[in-house]
Amino acid sequence: MSFLSIDRDLARDSYYAATAQRGRGFSALSGSVDTDVAIVGGGLAGLSAALELAGKGFKVTLLEAKEVAWGASGRNGGQAIHGLACDQETIEGQLGLDDARRVWAMSLEAIDLIRERIATYQIDCDWRDGYLGLATTPGKAKDLDDWAERMARVYGAEFTRIAPNEVQRWIDSPRYKGGIHDPRSGHLHPLKYALGIAAAVDRAGVKIHENTAVTAIEQHAGGVRIQTAQGEVRARQALLAGNVYLQGMAPQLEERIMPVGTYIVCSEPIDPALCDSLVPSRSAVCDTNFVLDYFRPTNDHRMLYGGRVSYSKMTPPNLAESMRQRMAGTFPQLANTKIQFAWGGFVDITMNRAPDFGRLGPHLYYLQGFSGHGLALTGLAGKLVAEAMNGDASRFDVFARLKHHAFPGGRWLRTPALVLGMAWYRLRDLLG
Repeated sequence: MSFLSIDRDLARDSYYAATAQRGRGFSALSGSVDTDVAIVGGGLAGLSAALELAGKGFKVTLLEAKEVAWGASGRNGGQAIHGLACDQETIEGQLGLDDARRVWAMSLEAIDLIRERIATYQIDCDWRDGYLGLATTPGKAKDLDDWAERMARVYGAEFTRIAPNEVQRWIDSPRYKGGIHDPRSGHLHPLKYALGIAAAVDRAGVKIHENTAVTAIEQHAGGVRIQTAQGEVRARQALLAGNVYLQGMAPQLEERIMPVGTYIVCSEPIDPALCDSLVPSRSAVCDTNFVLDYFRPTNDHRMLYGGRVSYSKMTPPNLAESMRQRMAGTFPQLANTKIQFAWGGFVDITMNRAPDFGRLGPHLYYLQGFSGHGLALTGLAGKLVAEAMNGDASRFDVFARLKHHAFPGGRWLRTPALVLGMAWYRLRDLLG
């Protein structure tokens, strides 16, 4: 079974799909089209690039194999968080401190860009300020406090450091031993947000075609030719923004990312007073484990809880019940609370968890490898690639300089190797 078929099955029971209105949709491509820029992928990265390019006067055509925001952009945990999926020291090691500071500043710009777009395009997507990063053992609490101190000293990061004896003021759970609070990060309903961006893209004059899978991509001296089942697009420049859904389109990119399943449940509505008491600040929450849990209260007083991951491309058995037990382990107050929705999807991770942006030729750009940290970063990535296509690649090329390696084991052995590696990290998390 392919990870695409697993993904499609789990998409049917999403809380987001049940609480967002998709609207009329967009027709499939038929015939030949000439355009300035062709974009493959209708998630937040592709939509963001389309919005920015249209604002710069480009004629843009966007191709989506299914529906806009069908993948991770419309099904993720809804947390828009500072930084990247990797630690800043990974970026420092490759780019040096000055450019690492630029990357950090751009990650904060990515969060501000969400707020700006919500306001500009009047997107009702349940945005709330605040993020809690929490540690599950005293040793991890010390590590987190040391990290926050260095981030404040080196990057000017403005976090509230939460001592062990202060944790209960921030979260009513016995599980956590220390943490940080970031008021600049936050959370939202990702499908409502993505559909709001898609509507803005449509109003800007971009031609969006859903149910239009790409069958071939050809580069030539004057640009790029993209074939679909019922048509083709000829463009001066093109962007690949399909992440794990570009199988066969760019093998040299495919070997540098791994599809990893992540799973989320959403409870039935709970008493508003109880919901407020669990996370008084109503912040998004994530622990610091390598195999982490993440959760947040929703605007309609539910607990949305994610955390199980699959590196084997197989859906965990008894998903809803196992996730309910994880939620109850964090919040014993919810031991009798029922799960109403359970869903999942795949994110594209890189070996070092840093994003992978670059070019496959003078006219063909790509964005991938958000590594589960893409809700905010995809928006920035679209902005950076639009700047590059418009003649200023200075910021895009900071990310493009990051080096990436193929996952070991080749096509057939890399998944078993990763499963074994993750078993070690789970054990390390338990030992603390």
